[in-house]
Amino acid sequence: QVQLVESGGGVVQAGGSLRLSCAASGRTFSNYAMGWFRQAPGKEREFVATISWSGGSTYYADSVKGRFTISRDNAKKTVYLQMNSLKTEDTAVYYCAADRVFMRNEYDYWGQGTQVTVSS
Repeated sequence: QVQLVESGGGVVQAGGSLRLSCAASGRTFSNYAMGWFRQAPGKEREFVATISWSGGSTYYADSVKGRFTISRDNAKKTVYLQMNSLKTEDTAVYYCAADRVFMRNEYDYWGQGTQVTVSS
C-alpha cells in the first residue's frame, strides 16, 4: 500500500547538481527502507543508494559515493537524492523503490521514474 512518485529530474550540465524527490502515499511509509535505482537505455537497472526506515543507515554504490546523498523525511513521506558533481555517465531514468527490510534487495513498490540528463 505504498505509492511512489518521483520528481525533480531534468537536464543539467556536467558538474552541476540536482535533487530528486520521491513522494510516497500510504500510512506505512515510515516502516519501509527506501532505495534509488537508475537505468539508461540499453543498460541494466543499477542500484544507486538505499536508506533504512529510520534514516540512520545508508549505503551507496561506489559509482556515486561521495557525490550523492540519500535522505528521508518521514513526516513529509518523502525520500530525496541529492546529486552533486554530476557526470554524463549519470544520465538515466531514476526510480525510487520501497522495501520492508533494509539491504534485503527485494523492493516491493516502485515509482514511475524521472529522467535525468547530464550534458557535457
